[in-house]
Amino acid sequence: MPLDLPALLDRVHYRYPSFLIDAIGEHEPGRRLTAFKNLTVNEDFFSGHFPGAPVMPAVLMIEALMQLASVLVLEQPHVSPTTRVSLRGVNEAKFRRQVLPGDRLTLEVSLVRQRSSLAKIAAVAYVSSQRVAEAELLLAVEQGATYIDPTADVHPAARIGEGTIVGANCTIGAEVTIGRRCRIDASVVIDGWTDVGDETHIFPMASIGLAPQDLKYRGERTRLTIGRRNAIREFATINRGTAGGGGETSIGDNNLLMAYVHVAHDCHVGSHTIFGPYAVLGGHVTVEDYANISAGSAVHQFCRVGPYAFVGGYSVVTKDALPYARTIGSRPARVFGVNSIGLSRRGFTPDTVSQLKRAYRYLLQSKLNTSRALGAIEKDPGLTAREVRSLVEFIRTSKRGVILRRPTRRAEELVAEE
Repeated sequence: MPLDLPALLDRVHYRYPSFLIDAIGEHEPGRRLTAFKNLTVNEDFFSGHFPGAPVMPAVLMIEALMQLASVLVLEQPHVSPTTRVSLRGVNEAKFRRQVLPGDRLTLEVSLVRQRSSLAKIAAVAYVSSQRVAEAELLLAVEQGATYIDPTADVHPAARIGEGTIVGANCTIGAEVTIGRRCRIDASVVIDGWTDVGDETHIFPMASIGLAPQDLKYRGERTRLTIGRRNAIREFATINRGTAGGGGETSIGDNNLLMAYVHVAHDCHVGSHTIFGPYAVLGGHVTVEDYANISAGSAVHQFCRVGPYAFVGGYSVVTKDALPYARTIGSRPARVFGVNSIGLSRRGFTPDTVSQLKRAYRYLLQSKLNTSRALGAIEKDPGLTAREVRSLVEFIRTSKRGVILRRPTRRAEELVAEE
């Protein structure tokens, strides 16, 4: 898709009176962009810099690179049409030869790092194959006003944060609050007393904050609260709470809910969790931080999924799923030991993983019942990790009971094959 250079460059603050880009070359969206500037003796700046020996001012080479860097930032699909950029700083600038009338300047910019309000760009200019200038550019990114597609139905009382994009055919109700720099894609419905945190991305066709699917619900005012930087994928459904269940459904920060995930009324999901496609939570479920619930799995109402737990694909969880462990299977689900790979990826030390494995041997492989196994874990002088204490506390506070069934040999073989 060709870039609309005039429209994009009109969103650059403090630019030189004319564009210093003639044509776009190679384009890797969000990563790298090249362009060309053909320099003729008729350029305005040549007449004064310098008479009789015209050269392109070094500052205008930086300006040309800055204009191209701005295009690279502004053309990304998640950037609001109202976003504007300006040059904040220039680091490590070097100019290696003069640029003269008749030269064709090749500009190349690459995105080094970008945050919500600042982008760092590596910029280089060439004539033929010779590098003539280079610098690291810092661009300030101003999110600008909210952008709402003309086809969207947004209630006048809804509160939409700065820099948020609301896509085509969305419906947003009167009691909805959406934070800053969010992206609400096409045909999303958000209703009820719903708060969505900053920088959350809701993908097409998701249904957020609608009435709970509970026959006891009578239209009372209940809430859905969603934290920051969540990704809620296509056709996901999240219902608000019920008066009998505490009145609120909550989602923490930095979660990924894949397509067709359902979070029912009065659920409480922590932060940094991952839900695979079609994962389903019944009402009143608690999912703690860093849990991973794989595709097609279902968690029964009032159950808990512990921190760093892994629930395998198409499992049915009818009791509490233990923290730090792999729970896999359907009626009954079974515990396949410590989630060693997941814990290592999250930065757990080998000693902590080893202690958790030892604690799970008490629970799963000893001849002790659960109460005696917990007592043995607490008395073992080698089990001092905070995570071991957390595991013991999780089991002791369980109301529905916990899944402690060991896998059969055949089940272990099948999981190993996967």
